[in-house]
Amino acid sequence: MVLGARLLLGLALLAALLAVVLQLYRLRKPRLWTKEELAVYNGTDESLPILLGILGSVFDVTKGKSNYGPGGGYHHFAGRDASRAFVSGNFTGDGLTDSLQGLSSMEVNSIVDWRKFYFERYIFAGKIVGRYYDDEGNPTKYLKGIEMKAKRGAQLLEKQKSEEAKIPSCNSKWSQQEGGEVWCETGYPRLVRRPGDIALTGQVSQRCACYKEEELDKAGLVVYEGQGGLGYRLICCLVFMILAPRVLERTAQELLKSEEVSHDRFRFGSREQEIN
Repeated sequence: MVLGARLLLGLALLAALLAVVLQLYRLRKPRLWTKEELAVYNGTDESLPILLGILGSVFDVTKGKSNYGPGGGYHHFAGRDASRAFVSGNFTGDGLTDSLQGLSSMEVNSIVDWRKFYFERYIFAGKIVGRYYDDEGNPTKYLKGIEMKAKRGAQLLEKQKSEEAKIPSCNSKWSQQEGGEVWCETGYPRLVRRPGDIALTGQVSQRCACYKEEELDKAGLVVYEGQGGLGYRLICCLVFMILAPRVLERTAQELLKSEEVSHDRFRFGSREQEIN
């Protein structure tokens, strides 16, 4: 009788130990998902957590149900890997894809920043077998290439900032009543191309910078004209196109961290993010 009781107790302890070992193994080795399995966790079934994928990594975003559940501004990300849409602004049809083909290094770097945000804010729930991870959970060549491109983008952006810091930007202001004004505390305003943008965005833009008198004969400088007119608005547009997506994206990430945010909208170029 006593022997039988001890045997049962030993089996129970062994079962508990195996359960702990199994749980530790699961924690050590993240779950691998197929796209079909992930699609079920899109928030329409309230008994299941809400999951999303980005660059093949899966995150449990259930605590952000108001954002990622049905009716939420980020619901289109739930139950899928729609990495491209984080920068493209296309939330329908072919836009909700994990393919980053044709994106610039700046855009790719921006998506990698979003992935970092999810790692910091939400629970990592595994990997999606496919474009970014193989059937054993190892990174694919595609993912390694994307991360290298993002790293290059970050380096180029820092290099561009460093170079531009050597030549101060123009001061500017605009109002509907008074129009626009561009001026330099020291030097003269000139438009100059930003060659680094070719690698960063695939496009060439200009900025207004202040050059000393002895530098005005440098090749590529364009005399700034038309304060308050088309020239000024062009500069404003160029500055907004370059800076706004990254600045507003950072703002959106910060706002997502707050549980008090309600029904605020942000437009990243052609991209609209709604935070409920």
